Amino acid sequence: MNESILPKRLKELREKNGYLQKFVADKIGVRSNTLSGYENGTRKPDPEIIRDLAKLYNVSTDYLLGHETEQNKFDYYKNKIVTEFPDIDLMFHEMETLTADDLKDVYEFIKFKKSQNK
Repeated sequence: MNESILPKRLKELREKNGYLQKFVADKIGVRSNTLSGYENGTRKPDPEIIRDLAKLYNVSTDYLLGHETEQNKFDYYKNKIVTEFPDIDLMFHEMETLTADDLKDVYEFIKFKKSQNK
């Protein structure tokens, strides 16, 4: 783990979500100065605190620790698909009128196409 990643990501995520340190500290059961230490790198959170922070920010613990570059798997897949298929927004526009059953059919077709490529 890159030691400087965790503090940076904790602060970025807190600010991105518009949370005050006191709010986050209360949510994870620590004092504000303890959270401040996590964010400036002078303190290291234990694994349970890292898990609680990941849950609060809706990211993986791997993202917090620098093992992943994407905040969540959805972002990873979204970026991969956009790179491969830049007109994906047109496809989603067409899909927004489909019923749940239609979307299940689309999913089954995707699985079928994937199995053909093996």
